[in-house]
Amino acid sequence: MDLEAADGRRRGTQAIERAVALLRSFDTDAELGIMELAARHQLSPSTAHRIARALVDAGLLEQDPHSERYRLGIGLVELGLLTSQRAGVEAARPFLEALGEATGESINLGVRRGEEVMVVLRVQSPQPLRFEQPAGSRVPIHTSAMGKAVLAFAAEPDAEVDRLAALKRLTSNTLTSRAALKRDLHLTRERGYAVNDEERNVGVRAVGAPVLDRRGRAMAAISVQGPTVRLTDQVVPKIAAQVQDVAPRVASVLVLGS
Repeated sequence: MDLEAADGRRRGTQAIERAVALLRSFDTDAELGIMELAARHQLSPSTAHRIARALVDAGLLEQDPHSERYRLGIGLVELGLLTSQRAGVEAARPFLEALGEATGESINLGVRRGEEVMVVLRVQSPQPLRFEQPAGSRVPIHTSAMGKAVLAFAAEPDAEVDRLAALKRLTSNTLTSRAALKRDLHLTRERGYAVNDEERNVGVRAVGAPVLDRRGRAMAAISVQGPTVRLTDQVVPKIAAQVQDVAPRVASVLVLGS
């Protein structure tokens, strides 16, 4: 084995991992200084600065000329738009808009990211009393109708639940028992849709359906969400049927997953 070549590959991989980690720092912070980046990732200031400058040169970060703090760059927007187009996310928008018009509620399309669901597309409700999440927002997977739809239509739902970290309680309705979550997922799989009944936000209900790939596994999920005063027990079955009707149409344009 060429030890020098192997060492070079390790250094190259480490540099990429560090650059990705620096970019991920901005998931929660709009702007960060070089000392903050260095401390967060246990890097020397000079190493953090070198990586940040390379990301600035690539357009993936920008530096404020006055504060010298860093923020995400326009290059990421360009890549995001390309990804959205090529993954079929934007092609799904007309289906979500039609669902929004039919239900009068906010609509989300989300994908799993670890133990969370990330919203990749949303349609805003015209109602003055509404609940919505902007694209890019993330929610704990066990407290989301989309998350439970994705889990229920995984290859091994029970095993997916067992692999989750502690199920954090957000409201009195949150499912914090693995056994209770498994029962909910079995019901979700049986009827084809999931319900978030004030499990993340008091006064908010959501109905979600999986977007299935050719193997019958969830590559994404769609949800309709709104206040409980409108999404009543009587309304939920109708909403569920509408979401389930739209999901295969979205699946026909998405190219996510394997």
